[in-house]
Amino acid sequence: MANYFVGDIQGCFEELQLLLNKVAFNPSTDMLWAVGDLVARGPGSLPTLRYLKNLDGSARVALGNHDLHLLAVSKKIKRANPKDQLAQLLEAPDLSVLTDWLRVQPLIQELPEHNIIMSHAGIPPNWDLSQLRTEARLVNQSLSAPDYISSLIAHMYTNGSNKWNNALSELERKIFCINALTRMRYLHPDMSLDFDCKLAPKDCDNKALTPWFEVENQIAASHTLVFGHWAAVMGEVPVANMHALDTGCCWGEHMTLWHLESDQKITQNKLKKS
Repeated sequence: MANYFVGDIQGCFEELQLLLNKVAFNPSTDMLWAVGDLVARGPGSLPTLRYLKNLDGSARVALGNHDLHLLAVSKKIKRANPKDQLAQLLEAPDLSVLTDWLRVQPLIQELPEHNIIMSHAGIPPNWDLSQLRTEARLVNQSLSAPDYISSLIAHMYTNGSNKWNNALSELERKIFCINALTRMRYLHPDMSLDFDCKLAPKDCDNKALTPWFEVENQIAASHTLVFGHWAAVMGEVPVANMHALDTGCCWGEHMTLWHLESDQKITQNKLKKS
Protein backbone atom coordinates (compact mmCIF):
# COMPACT_ATOMS: atom_id res chain seq x y z
CA MET A 1 0.00 0.00 0.00
CA ALA A 2 1.21 3.48 -0.90
CA ASN A 3 0.12 6.78 0.65
CA TYR A 4 -0.01 9.79 -1.65
CA PHE A 5 -0.65 13.33 -0.36
CA VAL A 6 -1.79 15.86 -2.95
CA GLY A 7 -1.77 19.64 -2.73
CA ASP A 8 -4.66 21.98 -3.50
CA ILE A 9 -6.54 20.55 -6.49
CA GLN A 10 -8.84 23.56 -6.91
CA GLY A 11 -10.78 22.08 -9.79
CA CYS A 12 -7.67 21.10 -11.80
CA PHE A 13 -9.04 17.63 -12.43
CA GLU A 14 -7.11 16.84 -15.60
CA GLU A 15 -3.82 17.61 -13.89
CA LEU A 16 -4.84 15.45 -10.92
CA GLN A 17 -5.52 12.51 -13.22
CA LEU A 18 -2.20 12.93 -15.04
CA LEU A 19 -0.39 13.10 -11.71
CA LEU A 20 -2.04 9.95 -10.39
CA ASN A 21 -1.25 8.17 -13.66
CA LYS A 22 2.43 9.01 -13.20
CA VAL A 23 2.50 7.00 -9.98
CA ALA A 24 0.08 4.31 -11.18
CA PHE A 25 -2.29 5.11 -8.32
CA ASN A 26 -4.40 2.05 -7.54
CA PRO A 27 -7.52 2.68 -5.38
CA SER A 28 -7.66 -0.98 -4.41
CA THR A 29 -4.29 -0.81 -2.67
CA ASP A 30 -3.31 2.85 -2.32
CA MET A 31 -4.60 5.83 -0.34
CA LEU A 32 -4.97 9.38 -1.62
CA TRP A 33 -4.82 12.20 0.94
CA ALA A 34 -6.10 15.60 -0.26
CA VAL A 35 -5.17 18.72 1.74
CA GLY A 36 -8.37 20.58 0.87
CA ASP A 37 -9.48 23.28 -1.55
CA LEU A 38 -10.77 20.60 -3.86
CA VAL A 39 -12.86 23.10 -5.80
CA ALA A 40 -12.76 26.56 -7.40
CA ARG A 41 -10.47 28.35 -9.85
CA GLY A 42 -9.93 25.35 -12.14
CA PRO A 43 -12.59 24.14 -14.61
CA GLY A 44 -13.05 20.66 -13.14
CA SER A 45 -14.59 21.09 -9.70
CA LEU A 46 -17.51 18.79 -10.51
CA PRO A 47 -15.46 15.79 -11.70
CA THR A 48 -13.01 16.36 -8.86
CA LEU A 49 -15.70 15.98 -6.21
CA ARG A 50 -17.31 13.04 -7.99
CA TYR A 51 -13.96 11.28 -8.28
CA LEU A 52 -12.92 11.76 -4.64
CA LYS A 53 -16.36 10.80 -3.36
CA ASN A 54 -16.36 7.65 -5.46
CA LEU A 55 -12.92 6.66 -4.16
CA ASP A 56 -14.72 6.10 -0.87
CA GLY A 57 -12.31 4.29 1.48
CA SER A 58 -9.33 5.03 -0.75
CA ALA A 59 -9.36 8.79 -0.16
CA ARG A 60 -9.00 11.01 2.88
CA VAL A 61 -9.91 14.70 2.62
CA ALA A 62 -9.36 17.70 4.89
CA LEU A 63 -11.66 20.64 4.26
CA GLY A 64 -10.25 23.88 2.89
CA ASN A 65 -11.62 27.40 2.82
CA HIS A 66 -12.86 27.06 -0.78
CA ASP A 67 -14.68 23.86 0.13
CA LEU A 68 -16.48 25.58 3.00
CA HIS A 69 -17.26 28.52 0.73
CA LEU A 70 -18.88 26.13 -1.75
CA LEU A 71 -21.26 25.01 1.00
CA ALA A 72 -22.29 28.63 1.54
CA VAL A 73 -22.66 29.29 -2.18
CA SER A 74 -24.69 26.14 -2.77
CA LYS A 75 -27.21 27.31 -0.14
CA LYS A 76 -27.19 30.89 -1.46
CA ILE A 77 -25.57 32.32 1.67
CA LYS A 78 -22.87 33.75 -0.61
CA ARG A 79 -22.63 34.45 -4.32
CA ALA A 80 -20.27 32.46 -6.49
CA ASN A 81 -17.19 34.24 -7.76
CA PRO A 82 -17.14 33.88 -11.57
CA LYS A 83 -13.39 33.23 -11.36
CA ASP A 84 -14.15 30.05 -9.39
CA GLN A 85 -15.78 28.41 -12.43
CA LEU A 86 -18.42 26.67 -10.30
CA ALA A 87 -21.38 26.96 -12.70
CA GLN A 88 -21.18 23.34 -13.90
CA LEU A 89 -21.02 22.08 -10.32
CA LEU A 90 -23.81 24.32 -9.04
CA GLU A 91 -26.09 23.15 -11.86
CA ALA A 92 -25.26 19.45 -11.45
CA PRO A 93 -28.15 17.09 -10.56
CA ASP A 94 -26.03 15.51 -7.82
CA LEU A 95 -24.97 18.81 -6.22
CA SER A 96 -26.75 18.10 -2.94
CA VAL A 97 -25.25 14.59 -2.79
CA LEU A 98 -21.78 16.01 -3.31
CA THR A 99 -22.13 18.85 -0.81
CA ASP A 100 -23.62 16.48 1.78
CA TRP A 101 -20.54 14.28 1.33
CA LEU A 102 -18.23 17.28 1.45
CA ARG A 103 -19.62 18.80 4.63
CA VAL A 104 -19.03 15.70 6.73
CA GLN A 105 -15.34 15.64 5.85
CA PRO A 106 -13.08 16.70 8.74
CA LEU A 107 -10.74 19.65 9.14
CA ILE A 108 -7.85 17.37 10.03
CA GLN A 109 -6.77 13.88 9.02
CA GLU A 110 -4.33 11.68 10.90
CA LEU A 111 -2.09 8.80 9.90
CA PRO A 112 -1.15 7.59 13.39
CA GLU A 113 1.29 4.87 12.39
CA HIS A 114 3.46 7.54 10.78
CA ASN A 115 2.67 10.39 13.21
CA ILE A 116 1.29 12.51 10.36
CA ILE A 117 -1.39 15.19 10.68
CA MET A 118 -2.88 16.84 7.62
CA SER A 119 -4.87 20.06 7.54
CA HIS A 120 -5.52 22.64 4.86
CA ALA A 121 -3.67 25.71 6.13
CA GLY A 122 -1.68 24.47 9.11
CA ILE A 123 -1.88 23.89 12.85
CA PRO A 124 -2.02 26.65 15.50
CA PRO A 125 1.42 26.56 17.16
CA ASN A 126 0.00 27.05 20.66
CA TRP A 127 -2.40 24.07 20.51
CA ASP A 128 -1.51 20.62 21.76
CA LEU A 129 -2.80 17.47 20.07
CA SER A 130 -5.73 16.99 22.43
CA GLN A 131 -6.94 20.54 21.86
CA LEU A 132 -6.55 20.26 18.09
CA ARG A 133 -8.66 17.10 18.02
CA THR A 134 -11.30 18.58 20.31
CA GLU A 135 -11.75 21.82 18.38
CA ALA A 136 -11.72 20.15 14.96
CA ARG A 137 -14.27 17.59 16.15
CA LEU A 138 -16.62 20.35 17.34
CA VAL A 139 -16.59 21.92 13.89
CA ASN A 140 -17.11 18.54 12.23
CA GLN A 141 -20.10 17.83 14.47
CA SER A 142 -21.70 21.15 13.51
CA LEU A 143 -21.09 20.61 9.80
CA SER A 144 -22.61 17.14 10.05
CA ALA A 145 -25.79 18.41 11.73
CA PRO A 146 -28.98 19.16 9.74
CA ASP A 147 -28.86 22.85 10.70
CA TYR A 148 -25.22 23.32 9.68
CA ILE A 149 -26.00 26.35 7.52
CA SER A 150 -27.85 28.40 10.14
CA SER A 151 -25.74 27.25 13.08
CA LEU A 152 -22.27 27.64 11.56
CA ILE A 153 -21.80 28.41 7.86
CA ALA A 154 -23.87 31.61 8.01
CA HIS A 155 -21.66 32.89 10.85
CA MET A 156 -18.18 31.91 9.70
CA TYR A 157 -17.51 34.94 7.50
CA THR A 158 -15.74 37.06 10.08
CA ASN A 159 -12.15 37.97 10.86
CA GLY A 160 -13.13 38.74 14.45
CA SER A 161 -12.29 35.30 15.85
CA ASN A 162 -8.59 35.64 15.11
CA LYS A 163 -6.99 34.88 18.48
CA TRP A 164 -7.41 31.86 20.70
CA ASN A 165 -8.35 32.18 24.34
CA ASN A 166 -10.29 29.97 26.70
CA ALA A 167 -13.03 32.57 27.20
CA LEU A 168 -14.34 32.27 23.63
CA SER A 169 -17.94 31.19 23.23
CA GLU A 170 -18.62 27.86 21.54
CA LEU A 171 -19.43 29.56 18.24
CA GLU A 172 -16.32 31.76 18.48
CA ARG A 173 -14.23 28.66 19.14
CA LYS A 174 -15.56 27.00 16.00
CA ILE A 175 -14.96 30.08 13.87
CA PHE A 176 -11.42 30.44 15.19
CA CYS A 177 -10.79 26.79 14.45
CA ILE A 178 -12.04 27.22 10.88
CA ASN A 179 -9.97 30.38 10.44
CA ALA A 180 -6.82 28.73 11.81
CA LEU A 181 -7.07 25.41 10.03
CA THR A 182 -8.25 26.72 6.65
CA ARG A 183 -7.02 30.33 6.34
CA MET A 184 -3.87 30.77 8.44
CA ARG A 185 -0.65 32.12 6.96
CA TYR A 186 0.98 34.72 9.19
CA LEU A 187 0.78 35.33 12.93
CA HIS A 188 1.13 38.57 14.87
CA PRO A 189 3.38 38.69 17.96
CA ASP A 190 0.34 38.05 20.20
CA MET A 191 -0.39 34.87 18.18
CA SER A 192 -3.44 36.36 16.48
CA LEU A 193 -4.08 35.41 12.86
CA ASP A 194 -3.34 37.86 10.06
CA PHE A 195 -5.76 37.65 7.15
CA ASP A 196 -4.26 40.31 4.88
CA CYS A 197 -0.77 39.29 3.77
CA LYS A 198 -0.60 36.43 1.28
CA LEU A 199 2.95 37.08 0.07
CA ALA A 200 5.77 34.60 0.44
CA PRO A 201 7.88 35.26 3.56
CA LYS A 202 10.79 36.52 1.43
CA ASP A 203 8.50 39.18 -0.06
CA CYS A 204 6.74 40.28 3.15
CA ASP A 205 8.23 43.49 4.55
CA ASN A 206 6.04 43.57 7.67
CA LYS A 207 8.51 42.52 10.36
CA ALA A 208 5.68 42.08 12.88
CA LEU A 209 4.37 39.07 10.96
CA THR A 210 5.79 35.57 11.27
CA PRO A 211 4.82 32.57 9.12
CA TRP A 212 2.93 30.15 11.35
CA PHE A 213 5.35 27.33 10.52
CA GLU A 214 8.30 29.34 11.85
CA VAL A 215 6.75 29.62 15.32
CA GLU A 216 7.61 26.88 17.80
CA ASN A 217 4.85 24.33 17.39
CA GLN A 218 3.88 21.85 20.10
CA ILE A 219 2.44 19.29 17.71
CA ALA A 220 5.25 19.57 15.16
CA ALA A 221 7.67 18.51 17.88
CA SER A 222 6.28 14.99 17.61
CA HIS A 223 4.42 14.86 14.28
CA THR A 224 4.92 15.50 10.59
CA LEU A 225 2.54 18.21 9.38
CA VAL A 226 1.13 18.21 5.85
CA PHE A 227 -0.72 21.25 4.54
CA GLY A 228 -1.51 23.36 1.47
CA HIS A 229 -3.29 26.72 1.09
CA TRP A 230 -0.24 28.97 0.71
CA ALA A 231 0.72 28.80 -2.95
CA ALA A 232 3.17 31.68 -2.64
CA VAL A 233 5.64 29.60 -0.61
CA MET A 234 5.74 27.05 -3.49
CA GLY A 235 6.43 24.14 -1.16
CA GLU A 236 9.45 25.76 0.50
CA VAL A 237 9.33 25.66 4.32
CA PRO A 238 12.39 25.71 6.60
CA VAL A 239 11.16 22.84 8.79
CA ALA A 240 12.14 19.27 7.99
CA ASN A 241 8.97 17.58 9.21
CA MET A 242 6.53 19.90 7.41
CA HIS A 243 5.34 19.40 3.84
CA ALA A 244 3.73 22.35 2.04
CA LEU A 245 1.96 20.93 -1.01
CA ASP A 246 0.14 23.87 -2.61
CA THR A 247 2.33 24.76 -5.56
CA GLY A 248 -0.15 26.89 -7.46
CA CYS A 249 -1.47 24.61 -10.18
CA CYS A 250 -4.60 26.71 -10.62
CA TRP A 251 -2.37 29.79 -11.01
CA GLY A 252 -0.37 28.28 -13.86
CA GLU A 253 2.34 26.50 -11.85
CA HIS A 254 2.11 22.79 -10.97
CA MET A 255 0.37 20.26 -8.74
CA THR A 256 2.45 18.35 -6.20
CA LEU A 257 2.05 14.81 -4.91
CA TRP A 258 4.10 13.56 -1.95
CA HIS A 259 4.71 9.81 -1.85
CA LEU A 260 5.14 9.05 1.83
CA GLU A 261 6.93 5.72 1.57
CA SER A 262 9.69 6.97 -0.75
CA ASP A 263 9.61 10.56 0.53
CA GLN A 264 9.48 11.78 -3.05
CA LYS A 265 7.62 14.72 -4.57
CA ILE A 266 6.06 14.19 -8.00
CA THR A 267 4.70 17.14 -9.97
CA GLN A 268 2.40 17.84 -12.90
CA ASN A 269 2.53 21.17 -14.72
CA LYS A 270 -0.65 23.11 -15.37
CA LEU A 271 -1.94 22.18 -18.82
CA LYS A 272 -1.74 24.93 -21.41
CA LYS A 273 -5.01 26.12 -22.91
CA SER A 274 -5.29 25.38 -26.63
